[in-house]
Amino acid sequence: MSYLVTGGFGFIGSAVVRRLLATTAETVVNVDAMTYAASPAALAMHAGEARHIHIDADICDPEAMRAAFATHRPTAVMHLAAESHVDRSIDGPAVFIRTNVVGTQVLLEAARDYWNALEASAKAAFRFHHVSTDEVFGSLYPGDPPFTPETPYDPRSPYSASKAASDHLVRAWNHTYGFPSFVSNTTNNYGPWQFPEKLIPLVTLNALEGKPLPVYGEGTNVRDWLHVEDHAEALVLALQRGEPGATYCIGPRQERTNLEVVKAICATLDRLRPDPAGPRERLITFVRDRPGHDFRYAMDPSGAETALGWKPRYDFESGLEQTIGWYLANEAWWRPIRDKAYAGQRLGKTS
Repeated sequence: MSYLVTGGFGFIGSAVVRRLLATTAETVVNVDAMTYAASPAALAMHAGEARHIHIDADICDPEAMRAAFATHRPTAVMHLAAESHVDRSIDGPAVFIRTNVVGTQVLLEAARDYWNALEASAKAAFRFHHVSTDEVFGSLYPGDPPFTPETPYDPRSPYSASKAASDHLVRAWNHTYGFPSFVSNTTNNYGPWQFPEKLIPLVTLNALEGKPLPVYGEGTNVRDWLHVEDHAEALVLALQRGEPGATYCIGPRQERTNLEVVKAICATLDRLRPDPAGPRERLITFVRDRPGHDFRYAMDPSGAETALGWKPRYDFESGLEQTIGWYLANEAWWRPIRDKAYAGQRLGKTS
């Protein structure tokens, strides 16, 4: 028996693969095209392990996806492969449409063909878990209640629009074909192995190097911060317990403004590795806001907590300290990225 995971060398995907290998006896078939944000080092402890099989393939390739199902015959799919950085979607939306929309359609069709040919018991047990984002619901404002599975979709960026489209495809396959698919939507993730274009690793590494800490606008935009290991636990539980047609909103109830997050990073670094030049808050630099920047995201996870028997283990303060401690101890991983792949430059300016 096996699970098929797409995007398993990505930030969230690798956390899911690690959890599956640690908590189940199943083989994990990791389909990953090894794009810029893929990190084989995140699964180096499982290199050569018989239960971890990597297929270097693009989810937009129908033949490769059909072959993956025919060869490995998974009992369930967890679909995480996606382009995910909002700023990059502003600069170049086409790859987001290709991977997130077309790739999801190709994967759904390969999975549906495979599922249709299964015998009755295997067909009844099969699940397709599509992992998505809270950004599909649009923007909240002060006083608005958090997102729920019933919140209408209102995507505002090329990234969130592409993920909204993929969510709709997954639900359409369930409704039209009876395909046993379901969706989970989650809040901003952080933790070890996150590519340093995202806020927490970007600010952490800039602060370590004494560089400006860019904060969009006035820093008042709000996000709900979930540690990636907590998310991976919830996703695996959803894979095992999720019901076709359901939506699971996964979040930690840990809302912070962007400025609060940046100041917390500065305070944690000042304590763990003091800077002789003084407190790192001096490096905070307010920059022109992101185009179309949503004001606030927050999730009501009560339904998922009940259905999955899950609650997050990390509060934001302990999770942030664990994350920053990991980056301090793993310069050998992030330094080549900063030197060769992404040096922390501003993305998503449109000009």
